[in-house]
Amino acid sequence: MIQRSILLSTNLEYRRERISATLRDDLTATCFGFIAPRMTQIADTDFEIALTSRAQRVEDMLDRLLQPDLLDGEVTRPATLLAAIRHGVLNGGKRIRPFLVLESAALFGADDEAALRVAAALECIHCYSLIHDDLPAMDNDDLRRGQPTVHRAFDEATAILAGDSLLTLAFDIIADDATELPADIRIRLVRALARAAGLGGMAGGQALDLAAEKIKPDETGIVTLQAMKTGALIRFACEAGAIIGNASPQQQEALAEFGSAVGLAFQLADDILDMTADTASLGKTAGKDEQAGKATLVSLHGMDWARQQLTGLVDQAREILHPFGEDAARLRQAASFIATRSF
Repeated sequence: MIQRSILLSTNLEYRRERISATLRDDLTATCFGFIAPRMTQIADTDFEIALTSRAQRVEDMLDRLLQPDLLDGEVTRPATLLAAIRHGVLNGGKRIRPFLVLESAALFGADDEAALRVAAALECIHCYSLIHDDLPAMDNDDLRRGQPTVHRAFDEATAILAGDSLLTLAFDIIADDATELPADIRIRLVRALARAAGLGGMAGGQALDLAAEKIKPDETGIVTLQAMKTGALIRFACEAGAIIGNASPQQQEALAEFGSAVGLAFQLADDILDMTADTASLGKTAGKDEQAGKATLVSLHGMDWARQQLTGLVDQAREILHPFGEDAARLRQAASFIATRSF
């Protein structure tokens, strides 16, 4: 047995003293070069099929939303700007955030088509953040999902406007009557997404991340910026399903805590992959954080510590869902996938 995750005790205040040594060993084996049959079976069978299926549905929805056809109140959709948006959105990707929306909504028997539109809105926010994150003033990257970044394929001004357009489109999608949810539910979703994406969430986390290139934060500072920059949208993805499904406050909080744990695990896995994977596997430039001198938990504590914490986060996330029983099986699998992915 190992001591509980420092990340969890700092961020989730989840009151368990130890994590499972068995799960730790399974995850470590799968993540870092060995074969863990149970985890491999999960990844290779129903979960990957479900993830691929959901990703295709989201891609199809985004394709329909990003057409030249005008909505009420629009004057025109400039062709070059629309092409840049489509370049930055319809380019594959895991679509893990939309997957979490759809699966968390299914947990409460929510309307699937409404959940799909909310999932697409969240992906618009995520893609906008990637387009802006790749800009020279930010991470200055030339590659995203295996193809030229938007500012390289077009130009910087167009990339900025593409991101701006996606940010506003996300709230249009949720607010639109086509998202067949009660008005109060749509308002709650808009508010929650705005807070997850904005000053106290993703955008604020990006600001802290940029500042960290000049003044190295301590562990608490790193965890805080990662919980905002990466974790906030993932937390929203899980909480949104509970909102769509009109879950109880206790159920919504459980899904939000699950999202927080998964969000931290996602970023920690990313930091490990940045140091261990190659550019071809990642679909983006590998080793960027290390080259830029960014402070990460991996650089602060080392690879062994990071792997142990990653295992603890996944174990924690899975246990949070215990009250939901087998209905939450795919969400548990998602937590494991996030830790064991190679891209």
